[in-house]
Amino acid sequence: MAPKWRELADTLAARIRSGEYAPGQQLPHIRELVEAGEGSKSTVHAAYKALEAEGLVASSRGHGTVVRQQTPLKRLGVARYDKAKWRDGDQVAFIADRVATGRAYRRGDQTQTVSLVEAPPAVAEAHGLPAGADVYARARLVKEGDQPTHTLTSYYRPEHVEGTRIVDPTPGPAGRGGGFRVLYDAGYEIDHMKEQLFARVPTSDEAKLLQLAAGEWVVELHRTTFTADDTVVEFAVGVHAASRFAWEYDFKVPDSAEGSAQ
Repeated sequence: MAPKWRELADTLAARIRSGEYAPGQQLPHIRELVEAGEGSKSTVHAAYKALEAEGLVASSRGHGTVVRQQTPLKRLGVARYDKAKWRDGDQVAFIADRVATGRAYRRGDQTQTVSLVEAPPAVAEAHGLPAGADVYARARLVKEGDQPTHTLTSYYRPEHVEGTRIVDPTPGPAGRGGGFRVLYDAGYEIDHMKEQLFARVPTSDEAKLLQLAAGEWVVELHRTTFTADDTVVEFAVGVHAASRFAWEYDFKVPDSAEGSAQ
C-alpha cells in the first residue's frame, strides 16, 4: 500500500492534469489541507515536494505552491532568427518563440544588466581576442509572467557596440528589432550562426534564479553570430530550464554531393 503522502500527491497530480488546478493557480496552503483531513503537516509537505520534483508545481517564498505551465515554450531554431522578424518587424528572438507557441508576452519580460568585463576564455576565443581583453556583457533574464525561463548573456567587442542601444540597460529588447537590428544599423548584418547545446546540472545560483524544482537540469546554449565575411559580432551563453522549452528545428537537408558534381 502506498504511503499517505504518495496517495495525496497522486490525487493532486490528477487534479492538475485534468485542469481542475490551472497553470499559475496556487494550491491550497498546507494548513488548509491539514484542516480538511488530508493528512498531517508532514504528509502534505511531502506530497507537495513530490509534485515539485515531478515538475508539476513550483514553490517559492511569497508565492506559495503554484501549478506550473505544462506545455513548454517552443524554442525555435532557424526560424527565430528570420531577418523579416527583427529587421523589418519587432519580433526579437524570445518574442518569436512566444508567438510561435501562442503565448502572451510583454517586452518587459526581458531585463538586463550591461557591463564592461574581462572576456572569459571561451568568449575571448570566439571573438579572436587576447586573454583579458575587455568586452561588453549584456546579461538578460527572461520570464514568462512571474516564472523565469532562461538567462542569456551576449558578449560584444566594444568597437562594435559602443554608444549603441545594446549597452543601454533599460528593460526589454534594445529598441525595435533588438540587438540584431542595432548591429544591422551599425553595418554588421548577421549572416550565419553556430549553436551548441549542453545538458547539465544547474549551479545553486542558477537553480535559485530560475526557480528550478529539485533535480531539474538546464540546457546551456553557446551561440556564435557571424557576418558574411565571418566576423564574429556576438558570442552568447544561455542557461535554459530544461522542462520549460521544446527545442524545434526545421531546416533544409543539405546535399553536398550536388555541389561537387557540378
